[in-house]
Amino acid sequence: MLFSGLPGFSRQIRAWVDAIPSQCACCHAWPSRRVCNACAARFAQPAPRCQRCALRVPAGVAVCGACLKEPPSFDRCIAAVDYAYPWADAVTDFKFRGDAGWAATLALLMRSTPWMEPALEAADRVLPVPLSTDRLRERGFNQAALLARHLARAKTDVHTLLRLHATEAQSSLPRAQRLRNLRGAFAVEPHRAAALRGQRVVLIDDVMTTGATLQAATLALREAGVAHVTAVVLARTSLD
Repeated sequence: MLFSGLPGFSRQIRAWVDAIPSQCACCHAWPSRRVCNACAARFAQPAPRCQRCALRVPAGVAVCGACLKEPPSFDRCIAAVDYAYPWADAVTDFKFRGDAGWAATLALLMRSTPWMEPALEAADRVLPVPLSTDRLRERGFNQAALLARHLARAKTDVHTLLRLHATEAQSSLPRAQRLRNLRGAFAVEPHRAAALRGQRVVLIDDVMTTGATLQAATLALREAGVAHVTAVVLARTSLD
């Protein structure tokens, strides 16, 4: 839980602490995991999504009209849930209230999403979207890195993709402004760039809204010669 970031805190103890039963965050059943099986089944049903941007689409549609017109820089996007109740509240607790104990539950939710396992298995490495130094110091952990380690610890690499500078909060900005803010925000560590050439990468973030952050990070990876990028997020917002 919150102690999991302390140096020397063993993996076994961390797993034991995260497994302690509590109330379900949705229905408040006791004892339960963070989200009980019934609530997970109720609020995390798989939905038809665009293969390129993970927006909801009608059944039978593979790629939305916007992505057919202007495909994103990444090759595929997988989202576990919509950014809505109860997952929006969970993200707020996890990301802004320092509750790192959410990582295991949310990563399990992501792993159970259709196409997630094949994407992780096919990846040469899993790269979390990095935070700026100031944001990391303020938050105490990178939520994307915690999710990545729970999803694929052996493949997770937190040293190759770098954030060069901080950007203002993106949540209230239109897509064009987000893209301008993120121009030049990411780069590949120069001594590690050659190892990326021709590789398949899974790029992890917690929430996708316009896709500007994932786009900017993917462009930096493309410059290093990455062959295939699958963007993976916990939650996808609606553009409506």
